[in-house]
Amino acid sequence: MIQRYIRTPIMHRAVEANGFVFFGGIIADDLTLDMAGQTKQVLDKLETYLAESGTDKKNIVSATAYVSDLGLKKGMNDVWTGWFAPENLPSRATLGVADLGENVLLELVVTAVKS
Repeated sequence: MIQRYIRTPIMHRAVEANGFVFFGGIIADDLTLDMAGQTKQVLDKLETYLAESGTDKKNIVSATAYVSDLGLKKGMNDVWTGWFAPENLPSRATLGVADLGENVLLELVVTAVKS
């Protein structure tokens, strides 16, 4: 069975299938923030989405971070490692991309499991 959560005009923020919950395309709301600020906003939004779909951050198994400037990766990593307990860090890939939209520094895609 497939369960969808948090509908937007073009997608659902979370889709559950076979015990996994997939979260797509999370960006910050305040695009004037630096990488650390945008990362914090993205993770705060993700925490809300996780709760709304019945899971939490310790159940994140994989993440892909798309960043518009790999030179800013340290700011993202500092917030990232502070948000996760060390034993709960998921697998992650970070990809540099040419354009995420005006002033978007980070877009995050995450997969979690239901516990």
